[in-house]
Amino acid sequence: MSKKVLQLKKVFSDGSIIITGSGVLIEGVAARATKVIPDERGRLGEIMRSDDKWFEKFGQMYFTTTYPGMVKAWHYHKKQTDHFYVVKGTVKVALYDSRENSPTLGVVNQIYMSEYCPALLRIPPGILHGWMCVSDCEAYIINLASELYNYEKPDEFRTDPHDNDIPYDWKRKDG
Repeated sequence: MSKKVLQLKKVFSDGSIIITGSGVLIEGVAARATKVIPDERGRLGEIMRSDDKWFEKFGQMYFTTTYPGMVKAWHYHKKQTDHFYVVKGTVKVALYDSRENSPTLGVVNQIYMSEYCPALLRIPPGILHGWMCVSDCEAYIINLASELYNYEKPDEFRTDPHDNDIPYDWKRKDG
């Protein structure tokens, strides 16, 4: 028995940043291009500054990697806001709003993030999220989290990446 997967259409666009979704942009989710300054030596990229309108507070910053074809999903936080930035490779990030009192309850969003399209993705508390590495190389993701990771009582709640009620399929779509 297969679950019903929702059709995705463009729900947000800002230049090369495109989010597709099953309805609208999930309440509280946002994405924007980041500032990249190239010169003859290379590039400098600003991810976030303390005067950024998205900046709440600094909890911690960490990196994680994902091998090609692997899925790291689903989880959410009750307090933490995540800010994802892809340094290398390409990932397909999926988001699902399961918040009971949300105006976007049940909505799915998807965004491709890459070193070739520098972007920052804001994910508020309560949104189930994860990603799949769709590049042929290991993807490197930086997260600027609003909260410190609590090793004794993590603010992290997980759901199986494939066996769940989320109307999203991680399979590659050829065509």
